[in-house]
Amino acid sequence: MASEIERKFLVDTDKWAPADKGTRIIQAYLGLNPSPTVRIRIAGEKAFLTIKGRTETISRPEFEYEVPLEDGMDMLKLALSEPVEKTRYKIWQEGFLWEVDIFSGKNEGLVMAEIELQSVNQEFSRPDWLLMEVSSDERFYNSYLSIHPFQEWGNGMA
Repeated sequence: MASEIERKFLVDTDKWAPADKGTRIIQAYLGLNPSPTVRIRIAGEKAFLTIKGRTETISRPEFEYEVPLEDGMDMLKLALSEPVEKTRYKIWQEGFLWEVDIFSGKNEGLVMAEIELQSVNQEFSRPDWLLMEVSSDERFYNSYLSIHPFQEWGNGMA
């Protein structure tokens, strides 16, 4: 079974800024139950259908398949909630790939970084531009943001 082991952090935008153009992403949810969530993602000129199981600590089953772009665009119309829009930047640091997402649309103002690991206890060095970890905070799941956008949180962290 495929699995995703991921840690998420807020980003200090005073210490980190994009070094390139990034990849524009629009994703929407076709299924929002905690297990599974079903998402369609348009990333640049490609589309992906992803099924994710329930999160256990920072790990969960994940299955992702590329689908034709036209099919992906049609699937966006089936969404149960608002799409999540963001630009993703990939940064290699000390042998690890960090993906930093700058959200736009109704989630503008939110900037998060994530790292995928090989095991739950895998060690890694934290770049100085990371703020607090939000891996276990469901408010920072993209599926939650599609229903409760960041801009509606009031002070941003309520």
